[in-house]
Amino acid sequence: MSSKVKELQLAGPVNHAPSRGTLFVVSSPSGGGKGTIIRHVLDVVDNLSYSVSFTTRAPRQTEVDGREYFFVNRETFDEMVGAGEFLEWACVHGNFYGTSKKQIMDETATGADIILEVDVQGAASVRQLLMDSVSIFILPPSYEVLRQRLIARGTDSPQELEVRLRNAPEELEQYSAFDYVILNDEVDRASAQLASIIYAERARCMRQEPLVREVINKFKSNQLQIDRPKEQR
Repeated sequence: MSSKVKELQLAGPVNHAPSRGTLFVVSSPSGGGKGTIIRHVLDVVDNLSYSVSFTTRAPRQTEVDGREYFFVNRETFDEMVGAGEFLEWACVHGNFYGTSKKQIMDETATGADIILEVDVQGAASVRQLLMDSVSIFILPPSYEVLRQRLIARGTDSPQELEVRLRNAPEELEQYSAFDYVILNDEVDRASAQLASIIYAERARCMRQEPLVREVINKFKSNQLQIDRPKEQR
């Protein structure tokens, strides 16, 4: 674990969770490094979970069903679309991806924050929903770095690699629709930035309202106890 992220863990706020959790939507072009950054942050930020999406693509060598994704066939995916089970869904690079509405709603209802890792299409769909969400775009430092990351990943055929690289410039153009942009030129620094964003968003007045009202009511209650003896004299 990096020293920067460790420092953020120690500096993390100690307070009550808000009445409802926040959805943090993290997106980038394929190979942008969002998954690595998210894993770093999940290790150090408390009260934060990960939304496991559904996909019709085949699992990669190191992926486990139910951990990275729920892997389903097209027929099952279409049935879930028809049943309204997805918060958002899209066809990306020839495969279908969808976000479980139930998981997002159940976890945020308990006050827990949740990270959703999606492509730019999915992020655009979530922004259209009336829910408390924060969007973060992970920016690769250069075309060459992105290409090398995809090659090093070793999970794509030459044809798939070509499609991902061809789509990347258009996906990068979507950055301005996001609330935050993180340059992923160094994973520890980028991870620390994402953790900082989560802590800062938790401290926003609108999300601290239940805690603030609780503190204010305690002040008022204590003031009444102080004032009563004066009235009795």
